[in-house]
Amino acid sequence: MTGAACGAIGRSMTDDPPFSPALLPAGFVDLLTPDARTEAEGVATLMGVFASHGYDRVRPPLMEFEDTLLAGSGATLADQSFRVMDPDTRKMMVLRPDITPQIARMAATRLGAAARPLRVSYAGACVVVMPAAAEESGRQIMQAGIELIGPDSPQADAEVMSVGAEALAQLGVPEVSFDLTMPPLVPALLEEANISASVRPVLMRALDRKDAAAVAELGGALSDTLIALLRAAGPAEQALEQLAHISLPPRARAFSERLAATVAALRKANPGLRLTVDPVEFRGWKYHTGVCVTVFAVGRAEELGRGGRYLSSDNEPACGLTFRPDVLFRTIPPAQARQRIYLAPDADAQVAARLRAEGHATLAALPSGTPHLTGPEHDRAEALRLGCSHILSGATCTKLD
Repeated sequence: MTGAACGAIGRSMTDDPPFSPALLPAGFVDLLTPDARTEAEGVATLMGVFASHGYDRVRPPLMEFEDTLLAGSGATLADQSFRVMDPDTRKMMVLRPDITPQIARMAATRLGAAARPLRVSYAGACVVVMPAAAEESGRQIMQAGIELIGPDSPQADAEVMSVGAEALAQLGVPEVSFDLTMPPLVPALLEEANISASVRPVLMRALDRKDAAAVAELGGALSDTLIALLRAAGPAEQALEQLAHISLPPRARAFSERLAATVAALRKANPGLRLTVDPVEFRGWKYHTGVCVTVFAVGRAEELGRGGRYLSSDNEPACGLTFRPDVLFRTIPPAQARQRIYLAPDADAQVAARLRAEGHATLAALPSGTPHLTGPEHDRAEALRLGCSHILSGATCTKLD
């Protein structure tokens, strides 16, 4: 065997396959029609509902300096953030993994003098290092949501959730459930009961896993109270009734009563909304200071959205709700495409404009470059090939068989 032949065999065994231009990094996808259309129209519906309640839209940047975005409440996002070096300032920048901290920054700076209550809405893409849940694979995610900044009241909590519920109803999302929790309740209870600081994290994990045996073993004199809290979970009214009969110290009782007041305010605004309560759930609520909510569609494991009460920049009270459009729109039928109408070369421009105003899509005939490919039969064939249902010739719009 010649040296050239041996070299060719060696290269065939070690060379990487040709790089495909369709290959994308793990967790990033091309969103095609009808998914892209469904997302665009769905986000427009969400934003329309938000705007109708006075939530003005803002658009934070996709990237910010690391020192800014990951300060304050944003520090909890450090592990989920992609970082790059700014070639201009030589400072580290971060691709946002979440929009909420950006809204907090804007509220304290650019919108610091704006009248309170401050109501803002947003929609945009975020990038995370790892998917938020095991059943998800995307690292580029969409967020759309609202923030109510200034007031700290059950009515403010209820407004945010109520507007979110209306937006989901407008989209036609079936059987929505709003699952409420109060993350500060258990830490306040453990602190008031003087539970050892070394035991608290283990005990809280046991509570979060609903491990009654571990709670009984670790809780000491507080075990009965903690197990009663574990059991006070389920449909809102039933859970709150059980919670009301549990003996709690003052701070923990105040959190419990705030949870009940928020449910009452939300019931007043949305009597038929499906509500559940879990007073010991805290997973994922790292910087929240009050009532929190996770939104589900009954029968689906994926979260449609989540939000709750927190302290914005300068410790200003705030409450928000963020939806995940890429998850949310899998629960509704794909958005319908516009009816397509082929415009023959002699199509009347005014009629075509009217058809577009009525919601149709018009596809104009373009020269084929082949002189004999003209005439009505060619136009008809092109209209069918391009998926058109009608053809406009002159001022006459004809349905294709």
